[in-house]
Amino acid sequence: MMIAYCGLTCDNCPVHLATIEPDELRQQTMRVTIAEQCANYYGLNYQPEDINDCDGCRSGTGRLFSGCAKCEIRKCAIFKKSEYCAFCEDYACDKLKEHFALDPDAQTRLEEIRNGAGLSLIPNRSKN
Repeated sequence: MMIAYCGLTCDNCPVHLATIEPDELRQQTMRVTIAEQCANYYGLNYQPEDINDCDGCRSGTGRLFSGCAKCEIRKCAIFKKSEYCAFCEDYACDKLKEHFALDPDAQTRLEEIRNGAGLSLIPNRSKN
């Protein structure tokens, strides 16, 4: 499972799903829907062509959704060299609390990681 710094699961992210969609027509339809969702849920004005490929905000491949590239939570985690926000000494900061209001499951994942119960969610990690 790919988990973002903030606890989102990239595996279920519509932008990532569009990235890995092999059918170009379906991929374009997905990008139109994603642009609409960005407007409806987040008040962001994206066009379908703005929905670029993304391999996840922690992947390091260079393929990163523009919204993720601008993400203040991601920038903070990189600056603090934190593997996940769950490991930050300032957890849970105001930015994360705002994020959790939109996605409570992200908070649950980070809490599990923070408490050791979710270490199996992190690739190459165990509860040892």
